[in-house]
Amino acid sequence: MSNQITYFEKEGVDNTDDLINIVKERLADSTIKNVVIASASGESAMKLADALNDDINIINVTHHAGFSGPNSLDISEEMIEKLEERGIPTVIASHALSGVGRGITNKYGGYSPIDIIADTLRMFSHGIKVCAEISIMAADAGLIPVGEEVLAIGGRAKGVDSAAILTPANMTGVFDLRFHEILAMPRP
Repeated sequence: MSNQITYFEKEGVDNTDDLINIVKERLADSTIKNVVIASASGESAMKLADALNDDINIINVTHHAGFSGPNSLDISEEMIEKLEERGIPTVIASHALSGVGRGITNKYGGYSPIDIIADTLRMFSHGIKVCAEISIMAADAGLIPVGEEVLAIGGRAKGVDSAAILTPANMTGVFDLRFHEILAMPRP
């Protein structure tokens, strides 16, 4: 088997449209029915929905409440409603690869085992780490199946720049997560 990987020169929002086209092409001859995307504002998830067929189940994952400031969400209620009208649920949950562990590290220093997993995945790209993280979060929310391949899309800050086909796992079985293909990522 051979497959092409697209490498972007830099990370960020400028890659979003190209990445969505890569995802659309890969799904065209695939049996994958679930796509999970990291979209803090919901904008990238909406772009993805516009590009894909209705038979693809899209799940949006945003930041947990308080990520950007106390008691605040990075996605508006209006965007959540627009996505829901398109059949796209939004997961709002603690980040699987930081969560409480990050709070402890921020207060006391050092590293938690979760930080080591996250930093290891960032050796590929921040977006590849996000692909793993959001697939765990969506699986824990019961919105994508474990044991079945899904396509995950991630990035850093605004837009998306990384995509992978993987088999998700629940948080309690994090080491059962398996990457099968990297479709695109920025060059580190």
